[in-house]
Amino acid sequence: MANFIKPYNDDPFVGHLATPITSSAITRALLKNLPAYRFGLTPLLRGLEIGLAHGYFLIGPFVKLGPLRNSDISLLAGFLSTIGLILILTLGLTIYGIATFGEEKASDSTQSNQLQTKKAWDQFKGGFFVGASGAAGFAFICLSSIPTF
Repeated sequence: MANFIKPYNDDPFVGHLATPITSSAITRALLKNLPAYRFGLTPLLRGLEIGLAHGYFLIGPFVKLGPLRNSDISLLAGFLSTIGLILILTLGLTIYGIATFGEEKASDSTQSNQLQTKKAWDQFKGGFFVGASGAAGFAFICLSSIPTF
């Protein structure tokens, strides 16, 4: 029987195992298409796209599983809870940016599309907040307009 699980790049000190799932071409293609790894996106657009995906789907669990799920205001409560969670997540991104990048001075950033500078991280964070809030608002409008959902 063949040995399918081996150390990544045959280096046992890397701390990663290469399996048929983790090292397949399909997995690499899917990961390359995620906004965090896609080439040519500015940090603002990366944050916006990630925020749109998260904000749109966060409202559902609050509406259907929240404590007010059987009341008339369950949709409004779910929307407000989603906005609160988005604020908490944005605060977490802010704290991470301060802890990681500190108070950098405005230096020359040679890689403007990378998230490894304070300025780029601030753009990413702003894009995430706007995208997530907008998507949550869009989901709220969709759910309130179409009662069959």
